[in-house]
Amino acid sequence: MSIGNSPEDERPFEDDREEARISVGRALKQARIAAGLTVDDVSNATRVRIAIVHAIEADDFAPCGGDVYARGHIRTLAKAVRLDPAPLLAQYDADHGGRPAPTPAAPLFEAERIRPERRGPNWTAAMVAAIVAVIGFVGFTAFKGGDEGAKTPVAEGASPSAGKSASPTPKSEKPESPKPDPSDSAIAAAPQDKVTVKVSAPDGKSWISAKDHNGRLLYDGLLQQGESKTFQDSEKINLVLGDAGAIQLYVNGKKIDDDWAPGAVERLTYTKGDPQVG
Repeated sequence: MSIGNSPEDERPFEDDREEARISVGRALKQARIAAGLTVDDVSNATRVRIAIVHAIEADDFAPCGGDVYARGHIRTLAKAVRLDPAPLLAQYDADHGGRPAPTPAAPLFEAERIRPERRGPNWTAAMVAAIVAVIGFVGFTAFKGGDEGAKTPVAEGASPSAGKSASPTPKSEKPESPKPDPSDSAIAAAPQDKVTVKVSAPDGKSWISAKDHNGRLLYDGLLQQGESKTFQDSEKINLVLGDAGAIQLYVNGKKIDDDWAPGAVERLTYTKGDPQVG
């Protein structure tokens, strides 16, 4: 007679542990089914592509494009199926090496500080150099004209002609006023009868999606650092930003100064009357 648990007695305990630690994707799928929603319903509500929803529910996070985007999608899908995203994010971090480190604030501040210094030439120095050149030219011309008038012989008994003896007075040339650099608002300016949205990624890359007022997809892809995209429609532009902290927006010629956190997923709609969010 053996003492202790038999293999049959241990199986329920192992099954209970397996059920207690449900995967992130399976938890999202079960919650979606319990809510009576299809994958198409979740995709339309969250603007997350159908292929990515299927992949996440299968615990395949590679199509998300990185941990920052994967965490954003998990948070968005959890809210859509009425789940608390915090436990799912904690489980995802535990399975994938911990939460990604936030972007340091110092490099972002330094890049923002030095950017205006590289927008154009030093017009003050150029104006000073032009004025000095004009003054030097005037002085040299006057000196040369006076020297030639002193050496011109005059016939005896003849009076010098007033028109010929007078040295020509050079005309002072004024330097052209320098043209100011175009401002950010001028670059992003747009007709008043349309809505124009310019999306730039000056400090990092971000996945973005843009649709017009009919729901037609204008762009869906990864915006690399330094790139920008401009979208225009007669009524409105719908945006989804995968990493809103890396994005700078210009709406109808005006800069949007919202302070989005790095890694935050934002869904925005802009119309002809904005820069306020529609």
